[in-house]
Amino acid sequence: MEHDLVVFVPGFLGSRLTRNGRDVWAECSDALLRSRPSARALADVALPPGLGDEPPEDRFRLTADALTTEPDSMPGLLSCMGYSGIRAALGDPVDGQYVPFAHDWRLSHRLLAEELRARVQRELDRWSEQVDAYYPDRPDDPKVLLVCHSTGGLIGRHYLECLGGRTTARALVTLGTPHQGVARAARLLAGNAVADGGGPEASALNAVLRELALTLPSVGQLLPVVEDAVRVAGRSRPRALTDRRYPVPGLPAGLVEDAFAFHREFSQAREAHRRTDAGGRLPYEVYCMASTARPTVRGIGLSADGLHLEDGGDGLLGPGDGTVPRESAVPEWTLPDRVEVLWTGVPHGAMATAAALGERLAAIRKGLPVTGMLAGHDHITLHTPSEAVAGRPFVAQVLGVNLHARRPRAVMRRVGARTREEIAFAPDPAGRFRAELRGGPGRWVVEAVVEQPNGADHKVVTLYSA
Repeated sequence: MEHDLVVFVPGFLGSRLTRNGRDVWAECSDALLRSRPSARALADVALPPGLGDEPPEDRFRLTADALTTEPDSMPGLLSCMGYSGIRAALGDPVDGQYVPFAHDWRLSHRLLAEELRARVQRELDRWSEQVDAYYPDRPDDPKVLLVCHSTGGLIGRHYLECLGGRTTARALVTLGTPHQGVARAARLLAGNAVADGGGPEASALNAVLRELALTLPSVGQLLPVVEDAVRVAGRSRPRALTDRRYPVPGLPAGLVEDAFAFHREFSQAREAHRRTDAGGRLPYEVYCMASTARPTVRGIGLSADGLHLEDGGDGLLGPGDGTVPRESAVPEWTLPDRVEVLWTGVPHGAMATAAALGERLAAIRKGLPVTGMLAGHDHITLHTPSEAVAGRPFVAQVLGVNLHARRPRAVMRRVGARTREEIAFAPDPAGRFRAELRGGPGRWVVEAVVEQPNGADHKVVTLYSA
């Protein structure tokens, strides 16, 4: 496996989207956060309504020219810490062996899978001509090791099972991939991405984010396809998004139908192959890295009359990586095939570049054992809101073992800036360590740091203007 072509597929927000050298998404999202939310700020990244699986016309087209290296976020949906260390995490493949697949993450995962197929075939042909210079004693011809973060796993698996990629794949690695969707996508598309606690500012931001998200096919394909996605107040039985008796207000039925069709196409392709595969088993290995340490929204709450979304309620939170629930991150379609599931406490956005996971990625390339829990007893967990109003205080809490002796503190810096502000955590009456933070409009990285032994955890917090 060490001689195989390594293809990395980033997730949503994981590629720079440019036009004439301008980082269009960075400019638009910065403009959105630094003034009162307005659809005008996001006009250059919106797609035409009803685009579906087609590529956009030239005036809507953006170039994905590189992987994202700075932290980024889509308020109310997910964050990405960037991929500046991904090649090192993969064990530093030799020149020509590593292929980053930057892509326009706004587009349909079906279309992106087609683009991935063309790119992989071209790069594998090239690498097959070069491999002798680096691995003359290899046991066989090179295949493809597909490493996918977040929604990149939806692109990768569609390419493998629906577009013939399985014939040249050695292994698929998914890092926090939402195999069954995420509830946050439903809230975003219904206009309830940011909690109502933000007041009228949150409502304005929700409306602008919804208007953009409705034009992005990739967001619709993130809708949860599980049977218990919707919880109705006063009803004991959870429901799927397709239950017509309790449609989610503001969520277009066409988007729900396409999300279910997207997952159904994949499942049908997998089942068709299972009937012809030797022993019904996949011809490639599957490795899954998923988190259980972060409270994660796993459902949508509806009022008893079905007319309003509710923010709280039992059963709406569960273990996960803060974005993808534990059960959605596990590729259930691999069963009963052998799949290595590696549990970790790493948050969703950092899943691709965390040091502990990098050790496992390098082991996969070398064909070494990779089982085990990736978080030790010294691990700490930072809790902050994903979004808050700029200039107003928000609370950060850190959880961990023996924090009184480990000097917990918060380090806060604006994305793209070098200056850092350090604030000590203090115990509250309940014994939890907390700090009040605030900052100007924009994206901030908040990091919790402890000593003896050293530990850290971080999160992207989006502060929007009032």
